[in-house]
Amino acid sequence: MNRLPGLNVAAGEPKQNMASAFLDTLYLSGGLYLSQICSMTGLAPYEVQNWVRRGFLTPPVHKKYSRDQFCRIVLINLLRQSLKIDTISKLLAHINGHLNDESDDLIRDSGLYNYYVNTVLALEEDAAGNGSIPDDGRLRSVIDRITRSYSEPVPGSRNRLIDVLTVMFYAGSASRLQEKCGETISSWNDPDFSGS
Repeated sequence: MNRLPGLNVAAGEPKQNMASAFLDTLYLSGGLYLSQICSMTGLAPYEVQNWVRRGFLTPPVHKKYSRDQFCRIVLINLLRQSLKIDTISKLLAHINGHLNDESDDLIRDSGLYNYYVNTVLALEEDAAGNGSIPDDGRLRSVIDRITRSYSEPVPGSRNRLIDVLTVMFYAGSASRLQEKCGETISSWNDPDFSGS
């Protein structure tokens, strides 16, 4: 992993909870402005503002986005290459209820993002860099291990978390494969088919 998923930010040395450590450093001075978020995600300001208008994200406070709002933006950004925005909304609502109301969340978006990054790291280490996608049983086993520390606010929350992380992993893998296809095709030199 040479960058954090959903971001244009170098990841540094891969290790468990690296997303959480990154966020701790990033939020030492408080919230982030939209321009900072756009710089790190590659998103246009209107895209984020549209997500706020559509209720996928709570509005910023005094033009600053919180840690969890930033993570929601990153999650949507990393999933939108392979899932439609309405599907992403349904996926995130499965774990966090109404997306424009943080009071009904079963997990904070920063925690969800950290679990996702930990899952990707664990499976990259497990696959020894061969890029293989694990079968459902192996993926579920890894996610189960990674989410053991999760404390359920209501019964069944952990199963929802595991379901959401499973879909997120497959969607993220599909996005990475799609990028790899594009990189491979763009590296080809146009062959001369004229026969001369």
